Amino acid sequence: MRKFNITPSFEVKSIIQLYAKWIREGRLPVSSDWNKDLKVKFTVQDPCQLVRKSFGDPVADDLRFVIKACVGEENFVDMYPNKSNNFCCGGGGGFLQATGFQEQRRQYGKVKLNQILETGAQYCITPCHNCHSQIHDLSEYYEGGFHAVHLWTIICLSMGVLGENEREYLGDDLREIGL
Repeated sequence: MRKFNITPSFEVKSIIQLYAKWIREGRLPVSSDWNKDLKVKFTVQDPCQLVRKSFGDPVADDLRFVIKACVGEENFVDMYPNKSNNFCCGGGGGFLQATGFQEQRRQYGKVKLNQILETGAQYCITPCHNCHSQIHDLSEYYEGGFHAVHLWTIICLSMGVLGENEREYLGDDLREIGL
């Protein structure tokens, strides 16, 4: 659009910005009550494309708002560094998974693995499918002991609408919540 000097009649937004807006407006009725007694700890991966390359820290802040609304502020543990300064997961926007550089991807991903482990969180929430694939593989391969879970899974869990067949990445501690 810049190249051809086109002024759009629309605004590009991330679904995360919309989730945050809908939660603030009461249109997306999430609740962290399910985790008050369980106290399951969560961290989040800031996807490179979404945060560093596109929307910056404001979308990272919205991401944290959504997660805290779903799991409880006291059950969120942030990585350091984070937001625009967070480390890449090593998934390469799907490139490394698609091209077979498994050894290199896992070696590069050790930085992210260690960053997640330092939080002590049982779950790493990923709003990006490529990050999810990479982080899930890192935890399994290096026996990290944490689960990688999609953001929408936690949103649905917090609303009590997560289907039985949508719990593949949840651990035994959460698999039966809301059924």
